[in-house]
Amino acid sequence: MTTSRRSGQKQPISGSTSLTTLSLSKGRQSALSTLIAIPVFNEFKYVNDVLNEVHKYSDNILAVDDGSTDGTSKELERHNYIRIISHKENQGYGQSLIDAFNFAGCHKFDWLITLDCDYQHQPLYIPNFYCEIEKEDADIISGSRYLPGFNSGSIPPPRDRVAINKKITRILNRFMAVRLTDSFCGFKAYRVDAILKLDLTEKGYGFPLQLWIRANRAGLRIREIPVPLIYHDPKRNFGGKFEKPEVRFDYYMQIIRRELGHNADKNAAGT
Repeated sequence: MTTSRRSGQKQPISGSTSLTTLSLSKGRQSALSTLIAIPVFNEFKYVNDVLNEVHKYSDNILAVDDGSTDGTSKELERHNYIRIISHKENQGYGQSLIDAFNFAGCHKFDWLITLDCDYQHQPLYIPNFYCEIEKEDADIISGSRYLPGFNSGSIPPPRDRVAINKKITRILNRFMAVRLTDSFCGFKAYRVDAILKLDLTEKGYGFPLQLWIRANRAGLRIREIPVPLIYHDPKRNFGGKFEKPEVRFDYYMQIIRRELGHNADKNAAGT
């Protein structure tokens, strides 16, 4: 990895009080103490537009290039206002986030906002997270594509992804003190000192499951806010064995069982 500088009772998680894009000026103080991190893997098509849009809302931007091979790495070098962590080989989505957490901690940021680089997460909603941060009532503020507030995009999401998300979310809710509606959305804000205490280790796509279970166990305050449900490319895939929904689900369940320390299959059967 290399780093470079370019220039009790379950309660429903409350949503945002506003469903429209909020003024950046309202969250200015939070913006100054917040790092925006973008995990990137083979995003040549989107990376320049995403970075330019994010830059409208922050000067503190970190891209974690997870071994891209499609020219993305060279495109990142064009943006002299970002910092870059580069993996020589693909290490996984979870490892990219873990590296971002550690970077934020080492550089004394109070908060970290993460969003994906495929335009499923629209940067214009970053100010919404700034405003939620300033409420000082949460340690993790997670976007949810299934809370009321936004219409879905014109391209429907893959049915198997929606089905697995909902099933895994129901399973997690059986064991957590809060009730999630979207366990896999990567558009989030994290209080850095709180998240670093969780000692997260899951390198792959199942990272959010370890996150939720450990955050719940540690008593972190978790809230969701609505974000749009957007898919630009229905053919976009996980690659390899995880293209099979049953393989992905089994992998997710392995993480849940490991983190809970007991068998969760009986609970899964009831979902």
